[in-house]
Amino acid sequence: YELLKHAEATLGSGNLRQAVMLPEGEDLNEWIAVNTVDFFNQINMLYGTITEFCTEASCPVMSAGPRYEYHWADGTNIKKPIKCSAPKYIDYLMTWVQDQLDDETLFPSKIGVPFPKNFMSVAKTILKRLFRVYAHIYHQHFDSVMQLQEEAHLNTSFKHFIFFVQEFNLIDRRELAPLQELIEKLGSKDR
Repeated sequence: YELLKHAEATLGSGNLRQAVMLPEGEDLNEWIAVNTVDFFNQINMLYGTITEFCTEASCPVMSAGPRYEYHWADGTNIKKPIKCSAPKYIDYLMTWVQDQLDDETLFPSKIGVPFPKNFMSVAKTILKRLFRVYAHIYHQHFDSVMQLQEEAHLNTSFKHFIFFVQEFNLIDRRELAPLQELIEKLGSKDR
């Protein structure tokens, strides 16, 4: 709760680069866990506002522009990546992330319970997959976002997300390619 309060307090001040830095004396895993939950909730909410525009018919494949297509696999129920519509993919993704976040062995909610050795790799996978939802929204639904007058909210959320994953090197550069231009633009405005 204290960590979340810090993140929110700093967000209001407008310096997102500072907002993402590990607060002095805090545990890195704890900071990444708190922020991962926060980004999940933000993306869930943002995507929720455009679900009526993201349908089986309008988005028969999960993509981020013409060059990037995503196939779903969770490694347990669906081992071989499957091609599916964007709403189906995002439903699989959000359900999978929620299951990870609810798993006490991965995301311990009790103070003093250690994070597992594989925590960082799980967090990276979650964030990489959440990025794909941002990429899909920007590439396929930005007109709808603008009609709803939500672009400032989407941009602030995405900028916070990107600064966070950059600060801790949590997503491979190649994975960020679908929004590279936007990422560079957001970063240059902040220097």
